[in-house]
Amino acid sequence: MNGSTMTSATAEECDLTALRERRDVLERVCADAVRARAGTGRLVMVCGATGTGRSALLEAVASREARRGTRVLRVRCSREESRTDLAAVAGLLDAELRPPAREPGRRPGGEPGTGEEPGTGEDHSLHGTGQAAALWRLLRSYAADGPLLLAVDDVHLADPSSRGWFVRAARLLDRLPVLLVLTERSQYDLDPPRPCLLRTLPSTLFSVHTLGPLSFRAAAGLVRERLGAGLPPGWIDGCLRATAGVPLLLHALLDDLARLAAVTGGTGPFPDTGARLHSGSYPTMLAWALESAGPATAELARTLAELDTTGDTGLLADVAGTDPGRTGRWIDAMATAGLLVRAAPGAPPRVAHPLLRDVLLDGWPHRRRQEVHRRAAELLYQRGESADAVARRLLDVPAVGADWAVHALLEAAAAAVREGRTRPAGDFLRRALDEPLSRERRGQVLTELGCLEADAGRRVGVRHLTEAVPLRQPAGSGRLRTTVALGTALARGGDVHAALEILRTLCEELPDRSAQARAAQAAAALLAAYDRASWLRVMAGLRHVAAHSPDRLDQAEQALLVRYEATAGLISAKEAVGRLCALSKTPADPALAPYVLATVAAVLQWADRYDEVDRITEERLSAYRPVALSPALHALADTRADAAAARGRYGELLAEPAVRAALENPRPGAPADGSVPHGSVNVLSQAVQALLETGRRDDARRLADRIAADGPRDSWEWNRFLYARGVLRAADGDHSAALADFRECGRRQTDRDVLSPVVTPWRSGAAECLRRLGRTAEALELAEEEYRLALVWGTPRTVGRALRVLGTVTGGRRGTELSRRAVAVLRTAPEGGERELVLALIALGDRLTAAGERGRARTVLREAAGLAEELGARRMVAAAERSLVNSGARVVRVHSGPAALTESERRIAGLAAEGRTNAEICELLHLARRTVETHLTSAYRKLGIRRRSELPAALAPVTDAPA
Repeated sequence: MNGSTMTSATAEECDLTALRERRDVLERVCADAVRARAGTGRLVMVCGATGTGRSALLEAVASREARRGTRVLRVRCSREESRTDLAAVAGLLDAELRPPAREPGRRPGGEPGTGEEPGTGEDHSLHGTGQAAALWRLLRSYAADGPLLLAVDDVHLADPSSRGWFVRAARLLDRLPVLLVLTERSQYDLDPPRPCLLRTLPSTLFSVHTLGPLSFRAAAGLVRERLGAGLPPGWIDGCLRATAGVPLLLHALLDDLARLAAVTGGTGPFPDTGARLHSGSYPTMLAWALESAGPATAELARTLAELDTTGDTGLLADVAGTDPGRTGRWIDAMATAGLLVRAAPGAPPRVAHPLLRDVLLDGWPHRRRQEVHRRAAELLYQRGESADAVARRLLDVPAVGADWAVHALLEAAAAAVREGRTRPAGDFLRRALDEPLSRERRGQVLTELGCLEADAGRRVGVRHLTEAVPLRQPAGSGRLRTTVALGTALARGGDVHAALEILRTLCEELPDRSAQARAAQAAAALLAAYDRASWLRVMAGLRHVAAHSPDRLDQAEQALLVRYEATAGLISAKEAVGRLCALSKTPADPALAPYVLATVAAVLQWADRYDEVDRITEERLSAYRPVALSPALHALADTRADAAAARGRYGELLAEPAVRAALENPRPGAPADGSVPHGSVNVLSQAVQALLETGRRDDARRLADRIAADGPRDSWEWNRFLYARGVLRAADGDHSAALADFRECGRRQTDRDVLSPVVTPWRSGAAECLRRLGRTAEALELAEEEYRLALVWGTPRTVGRALRVLGTVTGGRRGTELSRRAVAVLRTAPEGGERELVLALIALGDRLTAAGERGRARTVLREAAGLAEELGARRMVAAAERSLVNSGARVVRVHSGPAALTESERRIAGLAAEGRTNAEICELLHLARRTVETHLTSAYRKLGIRRRSELPAALAPVTDAPA
């Protein structure tokens, strides 16, 4: 046998291998062929969606029957010939058609299955004298010579007369050795299908076989066969989702991937764009499949791909201009086929794979894609959908020129800022600038955008704010707000002189001593704190006016003077609070109120009046518009962070958006992420200490490195950072470097007339370092000076802290006595002084251990460990436990479960388990809202739960225990 010749059995096996999962259909069709060869003909219909292998199966049947001696006649129907009567039959039988004789008044077109086809003017009966009968006689003559296989591909494209001829012929085939096999596209499209070809035939005269996509197993096997078994992760899944197992698409994609693998070596991720496919077989086949589906279906498929997960069936139908009922059924059909997917039942449909979506949209005009988004946005707006959903569609659309678009964009931006999503808020505002806006409104949008960008550390924010200033009305509050925002951005960026200059210019434009002019002056005074010389000049001016014309000082200026004298060590906390109380008896002008309260809150925080601080910061920060950039706003945020750090509320501090953003992007010198506020150096410096105290020392070091690379060194905030870095370095045991940071902090604060330890107790930090370095005399000098200044201010927290350090540095019996005094003083401190009390208890415990009073030391240290655990201060817990071990105690800790709850946590969690709200718990226990929230968060963590509803079950072992 010739080596190139194939046996019949071998050829049949090749047919089966190529068809994959079509063996049963092929065998059933061939069984009908056996009966046809015996003289009992039949019509067989093979149905399936585009690409499911109808033509391949038909070719396999024809090849097998040809090898068995059956004469095979083939024809592939096409749209081009669909207007010529009996063209498909004539092509099948290789016959010539005579021109039809039309009758006057007849119109072309007709339905199959009737005795006469309208539009031809002749009899279409198979037993008459027309062309249909002539073709039937020709078929009978062929059949007389031997068995026939009539293979008709894509009969759905045949002319109506041919379709009718096939139906009529099927009634007579049972007397002939003829098998008529037709393939027809059966897929749900937007255009209604033609009438069923076989509707008028008895079921005994025909067989129907439907082809579907390949199963997962067969498709995966084909992928491995073509591309190899060692595929990168995700390739098999990508092939299946991008083709839904449709053989036509799968074979085309595998052709492309085989070439891609040859170029890349078969490594890398599965492609998600058509640009990575070298030969383009897959895009070509997909385009052909869309063309086969018809223009309406192709338009809907591309519309859905462009909108992705947006909208329900009604929206898609309205945007694509299709019938909603048929659109819904088409989506269901495509989802069943696997070309569309839903995240959950009833969820919006989306294309199954990014590669499929990209190729669907490839070549679709960009203008048409924009129009889809514009139409979808308008429909969503008319239907009352969320502004966010409308605005996201408008991001991909050029200017609409309609008020509804502006309203949606600005409303979506405001909502995004309230929810902390500043990046999309910026996108919405930038898009709003593309719309036609009035002068004032454009200035407003530029202000909102500039505030977002500047607060995120982006320099373009200053440019937008500068552009906005002349657009705002000179006499309106908008000009003041924009100018203050620009000044704040400049000052925080290091250009304090430019900030003060633009505020001075604004004051000159406003009426003298007007509320707006005084607000601008108050803003300038707060911004002056970012530069030492400017701050001292402003304070010198205020002190001169206070000495000679005190009646000229407004409330904001009087509050600033109280703040200056407090930090300079000139007045006590009692006097400062008294003066502020007297000041608050006169209602502040609304324009001045933010600046007054920002200064008052800072002084109250130093005076340990935390409840009042919480009230002011919560009320004022919530009163600001969603987007704001103001020195008063930043001062309040700084005060809130200072208060959280002083009270040991590290969870609150680390939950600040700016802190989270800095921890997520800790690389020194990295540009600020536009999606979140970049935060003040003061807040981040407090976060360094919070990370250290909560046991995250590595994170603390990384954050400190970032601040050191990016921080403004001339600002007052740099002093806070130097202190925080000193604490970190001391914890690392580098006392020399820590001492340098503390001394530099002190030098810079002294240059600003900041002498009181209410701001940063740098002398205490330096004294501790000097003691460890063996320089006791210097340490004692600093500790005594700190104590003297603390007595001036006179709050328990400040005095107790100074006494603790003085006792540690002094040592001996007097040191122990000073430590006892520190504990006694701190026990009188209002709520919020627990952190300093823990440190004082540890210091006293160490002194008692050194004095040989180990029993008393253990009692003191156990109290310290419990308080530290309640605060979540792991470093202090560890320090207390080390001291306990030194005292001879055995340390046993409970880290989780009800037994791990502190007394405060157990009390608050118990009330919450009873159904009390946070507000009710605050009122019952006389606690601030943040205190309740912090204790509940800690309780959830220890109990291993996430919801309030889980508290009763989680606390059951405790609440059910006998008293």
